[in-house]
Amino acid sequence: IYLSSLEYTIDIIFAQTWYDSRLKFNSSMKVLMLNSNMVGKIWIPDTFFRNSRKSDAHWITTPNRLLRIWSDGRVLYTLRLTINAECYLQLHNFPMDEHSCPLEFSSYGYPRNEIEYKWKKTSVEVADPKYWRLYQFAFVGLRNTTEISHTLSGDYIIMTIFFDLSRRMGYFTIQTYIPCILTVVLSWVSFWINKDAVPARTSLGITTVLTMTTLSTIARKSLPKVSYVTAMDLFVSVCFIFVFAALMEYGTLHYFTSNRKGDKGKEKKTKSKPSKAPAIAVRPGSTLIPINNINHLPERDDDYGYECLEGKDCASFFCCFEDCRTGSWREGRIHIRIAKIDSYSRIFFPTAFALFNLVYWIGYLYL
Repeated sequence: IYLSSLEYTIDIIFAQTWYDSRLKFNSSMKVLMLNSNMVGKIWIPDTFFRNSRKSDAHWITTPNRLLRIWSDGRVLYTLRLTINAECYLQLHNFPMDEHSCPLEFSSYGYPRNEIEYKWKKTSVEVADPKYWRLYQFAFVGLRNTTEISHTLSGDYIIMTIFFDLSRRMGYFTIQTYIPCILTVVLSWVSFWINKDAVPARTSLGITTVLTMTTLSTIARKSLPKVSYVTAMDLFVSVCFIFVFAALMEYGTLHYFTSNRKGDKGKEKKTKSKPSKAPAIAVRPGSTLIPINNINHLPERDDDYGYECLEGKDCASFFCCFEDCRTGSWREGRIHIRIAKIDSYSRIFFPTAFALFNLVYWIGYLYL
């Protein structure tokens, strides 16, 4: 058996046994072992495989058929077939998915009142699984069912064999999961690189993003073109988000720190008259915020600074630091210092990624 895309190929020896009173005989021989050419001389069931896309009989070196007739009229007819059958895989849990691939057969022209199919007690036998060509799947077992199909031409008995398979994850772990995890971890190296090393951090961020794009494309090539999100798509997408977020973190850091450096250069060039009001002590790495009636740095041409007034929220998330020490607006707000974003990221990114992996693997493997 070989499974690929939405169909599978199986090599079987299909055996049918029935009674034909016209073939009874009295002889010392209990069984007639006939040549395959005699198949066309007697009546045989018109069995066909309902979900097959292509079926081939084997003819080399002679037709692979067997015909036996017992003295009581019992006939045994077997032939070797290779069948391509449909197996509509549900790939939502790919590559941790399990499938039951059916093989359906029935009479093409005889309804139930003319021909009736029954399973023998030892109806299905399988070869040793070590000879099965199942590189991505493990054979779990098989089962058979019988049902009635109601059509305009009559009621037909449909026999179905289900091959239960479970996908092996080894290939996808090596080719997709481990590279994605290592790429995400590699993107965190930028948090330990000096923020002034713009070429190094930018190159690392862009390289990891492009690597994740390549990995996601390769992962999709091993799948049929399904329109829904699989488990692997979810994992690769989250890894891509982490890598992209690491690049955007440096972009944010560089934007705000470079703006402050530019403002400090302007301050040195601009000299204002001394004021009687006390000056504000600004901590390194914090954005300066002008406050009512307090002397502040010279006014800027842009709107980079915002006022933090009593009872009002700061207009920008990143301007609400410890510089404004009073006011009810500080209650319940998160204070982030721009210069320490790298320090926060060193803790946040690994923790968030570890939690995602914990939920992901427990959810798909055990729930």
